[in-house]
Amino acid sequence: MRKPIIAGNWKMFKTRDEALQFIYAVNEKVPSIKEVDSVICAPFTVLRCLAKRQGENLRIGAQNMHYADNGAFTGEVSADMLTCVNVEYVIIGHSERRAMFNETDEAINKKLHTAFAKDLKPILCVGEELSQRESGKTETVIGNQLKLDLAGLSSEDVANLVIAYEPIWAIGTGKTATAEMANETCGFIRQTVASLYSKEVADKLRIQYGGSVKPANIKELMAQEHIDGALIGGASLIPDDFLFMVKAAVK
Repeated sequence: MRKPIIAGNWKMFKTRDEALQFIYAVNEKVPSIKEVDSVICAPFTVLRCLAKRQGENLRIGAQNMHYADNGAFTGEVSADMLTCVNVEYVIIGHSERRAMFNETDEAINKKLHTAFAKDLKPILCVGEELSQRESGKTETVIGNQLKLDLAGLSSEDVANLVIAYEPIWAIGTGKTATAEMANETCGFIRQTVASLYSKEVADKLRIQYGGSVKPANIKELMAQEHIDGALIGGASLIPDDFLFMVKAAVK
């Protein structure tokens, strides 16, 4: 059985003091890492202070990284810069990075290769816009993203990957796909990975749903066959809400 994974994506929120208040509030209350992976993906400025204080059942992730080891890339952060402060996870290809910062599938693919080479655990985000869903192109869009993003990765890497299905139209809008809609698309992702690699790899792959996930819908989402966790935005900023959703993921 795939272990659930709940990851909070703080985006551009929380100062150092606010981040410390959060981790002190949840550190001793998250369930055992044997039951669920609990992850906080925080801004670069607070990664070190969070990683220093993470308890045995909490893990820290970054929200982005560059694919190069070093170089003249003003404002970027490398994988080595993350691992040296004990960051374990990294979000790759979030829809906001794709849309606002023009990240391409080629760049995302390079980042995935670098993350695995540096022993980081990537969370790859894929998803469609509202116009694409309404025109029946959801599977075409996501299928193309997966083929380009996963190009050249080994079966072992993909089996250890986390993929987050994020319908772009449901991020920060208050809208959410129904649990059945989310499960259907997550099932398509698993089917696509099976066709690109093997059923064995696809069965090991963990798939999250992301898009206005909150305490009110987490249990229904986690009850679905192909949903192994959630990538949570705004609701992950509140300690009690984060704890509720992590505990709701325990099978």
